[in-house]
Amino acid sequence: MKSSTKDQAEGTFHELKGKVKEVAGKLSDNPKLEGEGTGEKIAGKVQEKIGQIKKVLGK
Repeated sequence: MKSSTKDQAEGTFHELKGKVKEVAGKLSDNPKLEGEGTGEKIAGKVQEKIGQIKKVLGK
């Protein structure tokens, strides 16, 4: 698997996982879990963008 494709896939996974944590934190009234979810979601978006940039640059 190419590095760019791997980054995009992992980024999407982390973004989804972060969204689940964020919603679980809201439902359980747990601000720590909600914050972790938000952070992971943002990190996933960044990793996905890095994969897109690598794809454009051909790496």
